[in-house]
Amino acid sequence: MFNTLQNNRVRWMTPIIVMALASSALTLAAGQTGPNAADLQHTVILEDLENPWDMAFLDDGTMLFTEKCKGLSVRLPSGDVKALLGIGGSDGYASTAGDLFCDGQAGMMGVAFDPDFANNRRIYVYATSNKSDPHTNRLMRFVVNENFTGVSERNDIVDDVPYKMEASDHPFGASGTHNGGRVRFSPDGGMLFLTTGDNHNGVLPQSPTLMGGKVLRIDTDGKAAAGNKPPAGFDARIYTYGHRNVQGIAFHPGTGTPVIAEHGPWHSDEVTVLSNGGNGGWDPRPNMAGRGDCPDNYCGYTPNQMEGMNRFQRAAFMPMTDFNTYPDAMPPIWNNNGWSQGLSSAAFLAGDQWGDWDGALVIGFMGIGFGGTPVGQRIDVLQLSADGTSVVDVAEMTLPMGPGRFRSIVLGPDGSLYTAVDEGTIYKLTPRN
Repeated sequence: MFNTLQNNRVRWMTPIIVMALASSALTLAAGQTGPNAADLQHTVILEDLENPWDMAFLDDGTMLFTEKCKGLSVRLPSGDVKALLGIGGSDGYASTAGDLFCDGQAGMMGVAFDPDFANNRRIYVYATSNKSDPHTNRLMRFVVNENFTGVSERNDIVDDVPYKMEASDHPFGASGTHNGGRVRFSPDGGMLFLTTGDNHNGVLPQSPTLMGGKVLRIDTDGKAAAGNKPPAGFDARIYTYGHRNVQGIAFHPGTGTPVIAEHGPWHSDEVTVLSNGGNGGWDPRPNMAGRGDCPDNYCGYTPNQMEGMNRFQRAAFMPMTDFNTYPDAMPPIWNNNGWSQGLSSAAFLAGDQWGDWDGALVIGFMGIGFGGTPVGQRIDVLQLSADGTSVVDVAEMTLPMGPGRFRSIVLGPDGSLYTAVDEGTIYKLTPRN
């Protein structure tokens, strides 16, 4: 069955309110069962993979999937797997892109089918490239051949998403950190959303011209989507800015509004409903908001970045959403009770098989324990208000398999929830009705 968790109000206007909200959370009764009366059953779809990162589906069940340090493959409805495009040094792929590489958190990440794939055979892949110096993350468009044995016609439609070239004095401070990486089409099929990360670079999130710490909305040629409303002087591709490292984006089934999942810096994983042109309120620059200098010009983990401390004190010093500096910042609708546990991807459930969870938002955690933080490798179900602007209930899925680092969760065309874990397995989760 499904066990209900605690839900927390999240708009932190001052450190005092942070602490007050922590103690006056909207709490669900302990032991209360979730709204769906069915257990889950699971099927192993693929195993023995190397860091599977993302998946994308056609209606017939054809599934693209990426492995961060290997490449792009496709699983056909028959169960056959074809290795399509490898990164540099990979073996066994139909072709290899020598400029693509894997480093730390960087590599081959998000993937999407074109909504008009039946006619144009196009797919989109986000990966890290050394084609330029400094290196960048790139969103590439390819054409898949008729029998799914290879790709061609590469077109780098976004080639300027920053990549972290050098190690820094931070937790997880190696090169290749914080790239974002989720690639999703809007429900109307018209526009492509790409999430990016801050690279442990304090300047990126609030920069009007650098594409780190952003959510981009573009057309299939990489041009700014009509209707984007970034502030004056900002790159026209920017849909929202001021983000840390967005790895989850999904679209409300009723309104089509994008909702992101973003893991915080030892505190405050956040789920946020995006507003066109909005600021996420993340600004880790030194000498901001009363802070002084910070290690390697990035205050993201201050004031005590290498050791544990009370999460609310840390949030008051370096807020994930800084309303004091940016009073009009987009307020998160949920913040994981102030914990940071590696919140990664997001999807909306759909179908009668999910019972009262039909239309609920599911979010996956990779489970990062630090300074007393519970590890929390899990999938949570967030039931939203009818307009999608608030959380009314939170439950944890009781999983039929063991825990894992849930890197990607995607609703398949059969209504099942497909989950990829870093440990190397892709599962299918289906309610047992």
